Amino acid sequence: CCNNGGFAWREANGFLTPHGQPDDYSGGRIERIDIATGAVEILYKDGDFGCSLRGPNDIVFDSHGGFWFTDHGKSRDRARDITGIFYAKADGTQLEEVVFPSENPNGIGLSPDGTRLYAAETFTCRLMAFDIVTPGKVASASGKPLYRPAGYKFFDSLGVEACGNICVATIGECGISVISPAGELVEFVATDDVFTTNICWAGADGMDAYITCSGSGRLVKTRWKRPGLKLAY
Repeated sequence: CCNNGGFAWREANGFLTPHGQPDDYSGGRIERIDIATGAVEILYKDGDFGCSLRGPNDIVFDSHGGFWFTDHGKSRDRARDITGIFYAKADGTQLEEVVFPSENPNGIGLSPDGTRLYAAETFTCRLMAFDIVTPGKVASASGKPLYRPAGYKFFDSLGVEACGNICVATIGECGISVISPAGELVEFVATDDVFTTNICWAGADGMDAYITCSGSGRLVKTRWKRPGLKLAY
């Protein structure tokens, strides 16, 4: 899992929000957690393989046993990290920054056939697409801007539907933007939380959606119109 090194927090207008790098920050890392025992193993840390891990954020495994993850970075009073998108092996033998620079990448996911990587940039509010040529390699690190909504809002984490639509949590608009692989807005699913930050699916038919409403500190469950994509593991 991604350990971003933590945040400083502040409360305003009834919402609790992350606010920059914490005083006890010690770097970002990728960890392996034993669900049965709670034991934590650091798989990759800042500096490994010459890579800078500032604030690993979201992660997705491919069918080859590797995983992609975003590094959202950290912000300070007068500085903000320039970060990227990484590929790593689950056995701890490979860590590579594949995309750099990226504007504070956040959510990440794969198309159903595994040939396309999606990443949501928070502050630009862009959904980026990258064509995968081999495991851990993309055709162009520049990628292609697939979608950006109008207005002032931010993209957070994302999930992919079984049909290929990309569902991006949209801060500032209170909900989930559903975007087609062609870059068109399919629909917007509203919540009651301005800091809606993530979505995933479960249930026998894959249509039970779990959505994080971070501003109010809730995990909510709802029925989704379409099933979510089954993860590789």
